[in-house]
Amino acid sequence: MPDITIQGPDGGFGAYLAIPARTPAPGIVVAQEIFGVNQVMRDVCDWLAGEGFAACCPDIFWRIEPGIQLTDKTEAEWGRAFELFGLFDADKGIEDLKATLAQLRGHEACNGKVGSVGYCLGGKLAYLMATRSDADCNVAYYGVGLDELLDEAGNIATPLLLHLASKDPFVPAEAQQKIQAGLSGNPNVTLHLYEGQDHAFARPGGDHYDAAAAELANRRSLEHLKGNLSR
Repeated sequence: MPDITIQGPDGGFGAYLAIPARTPAPGIVVAQEIFGVNQVMRDVCDWLAGEGFAACCPDIFWRIEPGIQLTDKTEAEWGRAFELFGLFDADKGIEDLKATLAQLRGHEACNGKVGSVGYCLGGKLAYLMATRSDADCNVAYYGVGLDELLDEAGNIATPLLLHLASKDPFVPAEAQQKIQAGLSGNPNVTLHLYEGQDHAFARPGGDHYDAAAAELANRRSLEHLKGNLSR
């Protein structure tokens, strides 16, 4: 199983690493949803590896409970996922993602260019990677709480792509308007709003999965990543 250990400032933690057929390649740090490094996140890494990236998804819940792998199929798992979300320290999580980025950048399969992609909670972290790290580019899918982090927007100096869902209950219309207004003046930010879509519209098998919207968002993400990590 392609699992590795990342050495962070507070200790070692696990991560899933998918290697493309041709190396060295650009790297992608994949920031998980609230369900841990589950099969969905591993599939994202495998998809990115198939597109020519070395993709690594670290276990950012390791301080709470290492190795969490939940699904979105039962009420009990949803309850545990929200409990983990409430216990999670985003500042510590960013330190873990930065450690993952540094280790991936130095990996033999990586050419030294590394970006990030995040979903839900991970979307928030991908935004923070744009404001707090030296990632070469970043992509955030329906990131939560970005409207409360706009004071960091001035730090965004590398390309950031945001996917927002117009019917997202976790990012309501007022929050979406604040995000759009707060980031509109930054030339490094590209924001796409998916009309009629709900949170997690790009999660295969999820209740709100929309194949057409997911395909469009994923195509835009690949164009963003390949365009900015191949330079």
